Amino acid sequence: MRKMLGFIFIIAGGLLVATSLYLIYHHKFATEQSLQEAESLLAEHAETNQVVFNPGDNNTNKERDRQQRLEELRKQFSPKAGDVIGVLHIPKIDAKLPIIEGTDEDMLERGVGHYSPTVFPGDKEQILLSGHRDTIFRKMGDLEKGDKFIVEMLYGTFEYEMRENEIVPADDTTTIRPMGEEVLTLSTCYPFTFIGSAPDRYIIYAYPISNEK
Repeated sequence: MRKMLGFIFIIAGGLLVATSLYLIYHHKFATEQSLQEAESLLAEHAETNQVVFNPGDNNTNKERDRQQRLEELRKQFSPKAGDVIGVLHIPKIDAKLPIIEGTDEDMLERGVGHYSPTVFPGDKEQILLSGHRDTIFRKMGDLEKGDKFIVEMLYGTFEYEMRENEIVPADDTTTIRPMGEEVLTLSTCYPFTFIGSAPDRYIIYAYPISNEK
């Protein structure tokens, strides 16, 4: 009987490990596919939407035309749930992550999810991005005040600097609120090493440090 129980435990353990490895591989594959799609879209838009200047244009005219073109591109930007919409760069942890519109589970399996009720970069309000602590955001705990975040969208590139972080209960919705200014908010489950459904959320607040390029 003991031998039988031992055998069952070994089989169960093996299945658990195999399932975990499969999920990790599946998530990594899905993320890489989304990143390739995002980079392809960004490259396409960089070629087709660039502003062409005449040699006689002065810097003032160039800047005005650039701003007008960015505004036009932003107005045209209206993604649907599940669309790949950009790339998040986090230099400190050498991360380059695809951004997906929406935060449903299947979207979070493919990359960083943009919480749809919040705005997009450049809209002068809160932008909320969420990701799993054990995959996309597994090194979030290494980030410190002053670290940078670069968000590449189809209509421009935006840079932010981390200023604050906090830990809140998982059911605390006060972190999603009108800010009165542009704030990039990143959220993931906490503690980072917790097994199962984590009780808290780790939140980072980052603020613009440059204009869109």
